[in-house]
Formats: sequence, C-alpha cells, structure tokens
Amino acid sequence: MMMMMMTQLASTFAGLMFFFATFRQFIPEEFHGHIRRYLNKLLTYLYPYIEITFHEYQEETWYERSNAYAHIERYLSTNSSKFVKRLKANVVKDCKSVVLSMDDYEEVIDEFNGIEVWWSSGKTFSQQRSWFSYNGGGGTERRYYKLTCKRKHRDFVTKVYMQRVLDEGKAIGVRTRQRKLYTNNKSENWEGYQWKMWSHIVFEHPSTFDTFAMDPKKKEEILNDLRMFSRSKDYYKKVGKSWKRGYLLYGPPGTGKSSMIAAMANLLEYDIYDLELASVKDNTELRKLLIDTSSKSIIVIEDIDCLLDLTGQRKEKKEGSEEEEKDLTVKKAKWEKDKDKKGSVVTLSGLLNFVDGLWSTCGSERLIVFTTNYVEKLDPALIRRGRMDMHIELSYCCFEAFKVLAKNYLDVDSHELFATIGQLLEETNMTPADVAENLMPKSDEENVETCLNKLIISLKNAKEEVRLEDTKEEASPKAEEEEGKNSEEN
Repeated sequence: MMMMMMTQLASTFAGLMFFFATFRQFIPEEFHGHIRRYLNKLLTYLYPYIEITFHEYQEETWYERSNAYAHIERYLSTNSSKFVKRLKANVVKDCKSVVLSMDDYEEVIDEFNGIEVWWSSGKTFSQQRSWFSYNGGGGTERRYYKLTCKRKHRDFVTKVYMQRVLDEGKAIGVRTRQRKLYTNNKSENWEGYQWKMWSHIVFEHPSTFDTFAMDPKKKEEILNDLRMFSRSKDYYKKVGKSWKRGYLLYGPPGTGKSSMIAAMANLLEYDIYDLELASVKDNTELRKLLIDTSSKSIIVIEDIDCLLDLTGQRKEKKEGSEEEEKDLTVKKAKWEKDKDKKGSVVTLSGLLNFVDGLWSTCGSERLIVFTTNYVEKLDPALIRRGRMDMHIELSYCCFEAFKVLAKNYLDVDSHELFATIGQLLEETNMTPADVAENLMPKSDEENVETCLNKLIISLKNAKEEVRLEDTKEEASPKAEEEEGKNSEEN
C-alpha cells in the first residue's frame, strides 16, 4: 500500500520536474527561485512523509556491519516478522539461533503510542567492484532498511521511537547472543589485517549459584550485591561513579573461586575476559587491552599473587635513604634484565590505574575480579575498598555447603550419616572440591550410602593426618633440645 503510494507520488514529482526543466528557458531567471519554492511546498503537500535510510555497511567502515542496522534487524525480526509474507533466515554473528527477518523489498507497519510508521527493506547494487568485495565486506550488494513516517511526527519518531527500536534491538541481541570466554594474545599477534588483542571461545560453563556450595547467607548477600549492581546504571551516574565493581575472591585452592566467576557470568549474562598478566609487556599494553573489552563483561585476573611481583613495592620505599639508593641501582638492572627475558614489566601503579584510573571508565557495566590463595601477600593499595569493593572468602567446606553438594551429586536432602559428616567437617578442613570428589559415584554399584561412607573415611583420614603432623611438630623441638643437651655433655 505504502509502496504504491510512493510510486504514484514519485511519478507526479518526476512529471513536475520535467515540466519545470522544459519550460524554464521561457521563464525569466529571477522567477526560478520563487517557482522552486512553490514547487517544494506543493510536493510537501502532496507527499507529507519523510524517509530515513539505515545502510547495512557504511562507506567509511565497509568491513564492519552497522550496529544500528543489526539492532533494527533484531527488532523487526521479533516484533514484525509475523506480518510479512516473505522472510529470510540469517545466522547472525554471536547469536544462538537463526534470525528471521524481512526479505528484500518487503514492507511492514509498526505502531507506537498510536503513531504508525512504515519499515521497508531493499538493496542497492554497485557497478564498481573492489578487492574487499570478496572478503565479506558487503560485496556489490548493499542492503538497507528504510523508515517512513509522516512529517508532523518527525521529532517523536527520531527522538523517541528510534531510541526505543535501537534499545529493544540491542536488548534482544544480548538475550540471544552466545556469551564468550576471552584470553589476551601476545602483542606480537596484534599486527596485520586480522590482528586481534583477544581470542575467544563460546562460554558454556554450567556453574550457577543454585549449585554453588557455600553458606546460604553469604551466597544470598553476594546475589543481592550482583543484582543490585546490574540495575544501578542511573544510581552510579547520580553519585558520579563509573559503573563497575570489584570483587576479591580469596581462599585455599579447590574452594570454588573459578566456579564462582562462572556463576557470576551466568547470573548476569556477561562475557568473561581472562587476563593473563604474564603475557602483557607493559602498562601501555595493559591499557590497550582494557580499551578493547566490551561492556557487560567480567575482567578476571586469577592467582594475582603468583603472576607478578605486586607485593611489598611500597614497603621497600620505607627503607633508609642510603640503602634505598643501592637497592634502586640493583632493581633497575633487574628490571632491564626482566624486560628482555620475560617481556612483562607491568607495575603495581599500572595495575591500579587499570582497575580504577581514568582509563577504567571506558565501557560500563563491568566487574573486575581478582583471585588469590594468599590475600595477606597482596599490597593493601591493590585490594582496598573502591578498587575491590567486596571481599569474598571462599574457605573450607562447611556443613551447609556439604548439603548443597549432596543434593547436587546424590540428589538427597537428608540422611542418617549427615550428623557424622557434620561433626567431622567441624573438626577437619576439607575443600568443597575434595568433598565433591568423594560424593561422586564412580560406578553403577555405588549408591548414596556408599558415597557418604567414602566421604566419612576421607574426613577421618584427613583428621588423622593433621593429628600426626601436629604430633610431629610438637616432638621436633623436644628432639632438638635433647640433641643439644647430649652435645653439651659430650
């Protein structure tokens, strides 16, 4: 309907222009401007619409699909595709499923707040081919969406309706996208046409907070904090803070630090950037990597106490001036040697700026997570509030965490052996990973009771090992003392 009307109006417009071009030679030149003005008024009266075109590829970025086009495509595929006769199926990058959208030269009507607009799809052809036509840059075919609305609704459509379309299309993309796990490449691989700072795989970790073994009260506190953060965009803007939050996860190995990061990502539907600091040459490269991360993501630095010498740097400055000068020369030589040997000279200052400096404000809705087995080794400046806002201790398995694991692995909520296990867990340190390994059936013959008894035996053995170790430590000073007495007598 709309296309037919536009065709008729186009014919009328062409006729008027032909008339003006033919007879302009018979009209005095001083009247040409007046005639054009009246023709424009007439055309506005005959065609009271405006058209906005969204191209799939922009001329200046032929290699990159337009974000606006992608958002509109998702919006129309969800809200309007059922009203068109012909659809086309596309496998969109980073999307979980096939996206159905309007086929070329289809038209659909959309309505918002009582105002109707018309969407149509089309494509243009270029006679000139270039080398990138063969490399996925859109080729000679350039698709577009065209939005048509009445001229009197122009402000509403451009300021309100279009923002709604783009926001909803973006939200649909987030809901349907495949989330990714990234790791940083060495800077030697950043050069060339296909340069990439980050490599990725599809993130499909099954960990959730429902299956995560920890104290329920602590778990609820973390869940509330994450949910509040995800919906606090306006609040962060109001208080003048960048929309990001830091989490420090610390505790012995095997207590679930990596699993908690995966559970965070699954809860918030964020990507994960696993940053390997040892592969980063210097502070400048670290900043470049930060800039290349996306919003709605978790930036993770695992085992930060092991990766770089970030501990004690400030304490060394408190030594005496003479000793400090001597140390400075030694440190400088060591720094130059390490630079050539290891290729990584990221400093504590560089990491602090990465976490909450000016450059950390690029992007938004981002979590920064550090993990460590030894929190006491870290420089206090690195983990103070404001950088690491929430400190989460993941310790040895408690009885409440055991019950979650028993439900996960054995599908039981209670058992007569639970009391014995609870008593042993109070007396013995065992990580959730070790508890889970004992609860997991290893054959078809193993049942609930078999697995629980296996855990009890492991807990008793661990308790006995600790007792023997303590006895050995107590006996050692006595043995040394007696050996000293014997030496004196001799």
